[in-house]
Amino acid sequence: MNRFFTRNSLLTTGLALILSTNLIAEDEAAWWDENWTQRQKVTLDASELTASAGDSSTLLVRLFEGNFQFAGAREDGSDIRFVAADGKTILPHQIESYDGLLSEAFVWVKLPVKPSAKETLHIYYGNQDPAMPAAEKSGAFSKDHVAVYHFAERGGSPADSSGNNNNASAPAVTAQGAIIGNGARLLGSTPINIPNTDSLAWSAGQALSISLWVKPTALQANAVILSRAEGNNSLRLTLDQGVPMLEVSGTRSQAAAPIAAGTWSHLALTAGEGKIQLYVNGEPYASVAATIPALTSPILIGADASGTNTTGFTGEIDELQITKSALPAGAIKLASINQGASDSAQRLLSLGEMEGGEASSGGGALEHVMLFGDIAKNMMFDGWIAIGVCVLMIAVGWTVAYKKFIYLGKVEKADKEFLKIWKTVSTDLTAIDHSDGAKIRSMGGTVDADAQDMLKDSPLYTIYHIGSEEISHRLHKINHKMEGLPGRSIQAIRASLDAGMVHENHKLTDGLVYLTISIAGGPYVGLLGTVVGVMITFAIIAKSGEVNVNSIAPGIASALLATVVGLIVAIPALFIYSYLNGRIKTVMANMQVFIDEFVAKMAEFYRPPNEPEGQAGKSIS
Repeated sequence: MNRFFTRNSLLTTGLALILSTNLIAEDEAAWWDENWTQRQKVTLDASELTASAGDSSTLLVRLFEGNFQFAGAREDGSDIRFVAADGKTILPHQIESYDGLLSEAFVWVKLPVKPSAKETLHIYYGNQDPAMPAAEKSGAFSKDHVAVYHFAERGGSPADSSGNNNNASAPAVTAQGAIIGNGARLLGSTPINIPNTDSLAWSAGQALSISLWVKPTALQANAVILSRAEGNNSLRLTLDQGVPMLEVSGTRSQAAAPIAAGTWSHLALTAGEGKIQLYVNGEPYASVAATIPALTSPILIGADASGTNTTGFTGEIDELQITKSALPAGAIKLASINQGASDSAQRLLSLGEMEGGEASSGGGALEHVMLFGDIAKNMMFDGWIAIGVCVLMIAVGWTVAYKKFIYLGKVEKADKEFLKIWKTVSTDLTAIDHSDGAKIRSMGGTVDADAQDMLKDSPLYTIYHIGSEEISHRLHKINHKMEGLPGRSIQAIRASLDAGMVHENHKLTDGLVYLTISIAGGPYVGLLGTVVGVMITFAIIAKSGEVNVNSIAPGIASALLATVVGLIVAIPALFIYSYLNGRIKTVMANMQVFIDEFVAKMAEFYRPPNEPEGQAGKSIS
């Protein structure tokens, strides 16, 4: 009994797991809102992250031509929405910059991150409804973010994107093509001044985090990146010959490995639990056993707030974020990976193929093909007559082309084989007994019966037969009283060879006229159907007195379908005819060359003994 219940419980558990898995898959695949016509799956792969990054993080999503369909979204990207895997929860996001013309956008999205795990969500777009509600921008960054500077402004004052309005007091020099869109360029003399506000005021010992990207132009001594000073209290972040240094009220961190000039590096500091930790590219770098001092003075970027250090940072900065909490080490590591331009950043967040919408791969093309069926439903009788004639042209023309392809293939193969044998036979035509038909067919005994069957398709072999029969006839007529052929006989034989070439040309070009008829007649037949269809459409409109797009468009579209079919007839026929004609010209050129060579060999080997050398050549010229 216990075994029976155990088996039943296992079976029930298995079925429940299967059903729950299917329900999860269905929920994931469910469409969030039908007003948004397109979506792409976004995969967050945090397998490289081993430490916790907190409850949620604001990550950067880079959109570019290779991973996002800009043509399907609005020009400003205002229809973009991020929805969690449950298909219901809208994730807050903020667009730093969006350029549909250059196919480039940078979007910040707030979402939970689990270390060493994969999460999925969807990005939705394609809503062209003018009444679409605007996206919520305030929740993209956490409440602990007191200042966020993207430096995306062009020549304007750096604006705070956290919602606290901690904007800089003066414009900054824009650095285009920074690590995340635009950045700010510091020249060492004019810093970026961020005035103090209630949200930016620091109390003694409070928790704090500051992070930013830096790219030094050159290595400097004690170049100040960020500073805040008030009396004896101060906080400075500097680069001393490329070595990141943290100084808190006169206490400096220990020196370690320098960063390189001309490259982007991520610097971050966190204050809490009696220590201020400095990170470089997401890794712990140095620390100072101190706490944040009480400061309410302006924050200077690129200069010393106390005025004692006159060396300002020279280079570029990007993405400065200040929070009133000590971010965990996992969050610092996650930011350095996500915001950077390494392969790890691409693996961390990746976009899948687009679903839905007219621009989807395969779906749009199929939908366009299906439209032809709707258009054909409105086709009038005269249009069907034109299309019927075009279909007949296609059937006849393509049948001729198919047969011609096969025939030319046999001809070219047989000609190639004949020329191989002719190279041996042409060294002495007198070796062939031209009075013996079997000798002529076997080309002096060099060709067996199977090869003779294949050579029957060769025009060159046919010309060779004509020439051999003419030689036999001439030699028999003079009863072998002469060992050669006079010039007039050679001229007569050449005329027979030319006549044979004309007959072979007729065989090669036989049927091509149907292709020329398709090329010339197809568009005209289609155009006739279109003109008649348009005439009838306007006549019906005039008679009914109903003038609107819905009454005109179906008739015009169905009338134009006849022209489309006519072009479908003509365009392939034109290409096929040009290709076949080129191959036929090659075969004809080979025949002309062979006739010249055959006549020259014949004049050489059948020259009468009493005829001076060179006379035969003059007689046939």
